Amino acid sequence: MNARPELAAPRPPSSLSPSRAGDFMRCPLLYRFRVIDRLPEKPSEAATRGTVVHAVLERLFDVPAIERTPVLARSMVAPQWQRLLAERPELAELFAPDSATGVADAVDAAGAAGGTGTPADAEGGAERLARWLESAERLVERWFSLEDPTRLEPAERELYVETALESGLVLRGYVDRLDVAPTGDLRVVDYKTGKAPRPEYAAEALFQMKFYALVLWRLRGVVPRRLQLVYLGSGDVLTYDPTEQDLRGVERKLLALWEAIRRATETGDWRPRPGKLCDWCDHRALCPSFGGTPPVYPLPTTRTAPDDLVPTDPAG
Repeated sequence: MNARPELAAPRPPSSLSPSRAGDFMRCPLLYRFRVIDRLPEKPSEAATRGTVVHAVLERLFDVPAIERTPVLARSMVAPQWQRLLAERPELAELFAPDSATGVADAVDAAGAAGGTGTPADAEGGAERLARWLESAERLVERWFSLEDPTRLEPAERELYVETALESGLVLRGYVDRLDVAPTGDLRVVDYKTGKAPRPEYAAEALFQMKFYALVLWRLRGVVPRRLQLVYLGSGDVLTYDPTEQDLRGVERKLLALWEAIRRATETGDWRPRPGKLCDWCDHRALCPSFGGTPPVYPLPTTRTAPDDLVPTDPAG
């Protein structure tokens, strides 16, 4: 006889990444949907393009410096897209011929559906794919106007970092690029495929970088000399030189955030925080702010599988 489902509150998370911390600060209910309920989200053109561009900029450093040219970088976009598609077949949804926002090989999509796509559908899908790939190539090429990869030899690329604070909170995430000068100074670099934020919103963008700086300081005993955000969408570079005082402040903020998440986990008080990004939220239909009803909380589970209650916190 199957175990009868019971209601049990999830345990508070033991770790935070910049993306999940940002989710809670932006909207506690969004954090719940992503971390505790683990609701699926549709892939998007923008996020997928960002993944492809990041892969190109990471792998370009595999070749000798003299070969790191815009022509080579642009030629790497399509193969990196194909590699990503092989790893994540669900991204084919972006490329369905009848998708208003998708971009993909519509001919293949129609064939996979049993040949039901029309030639016009196929042509439209192929054109969208071509435009999407071209947009990714433009972002990659713009990077060369902001940095010179022939003069760079990163110490680390896509570096996973993790450290535990004295409180027990684990901080973790992925650093796009870490440069180390002959003097030992560290530069933390993050690529953004969007546009640079207006000055009044720069603090939110820098929070992620200060998060990484705090982790690296705890791991290496050195405060990074420079934090650098490279905005490929607008061709801007935002830099910030942190201090120990800055990073201690970030640590205090993260501990307060962790405590707030703990309280919300125990009480079930996940309040929505409506804002400008709500129009793009996959979970809008479930949000009380828009007439929706979230899934039941606490979550249904069985006593035989308590580990299923532990929310994951994928590094952003």
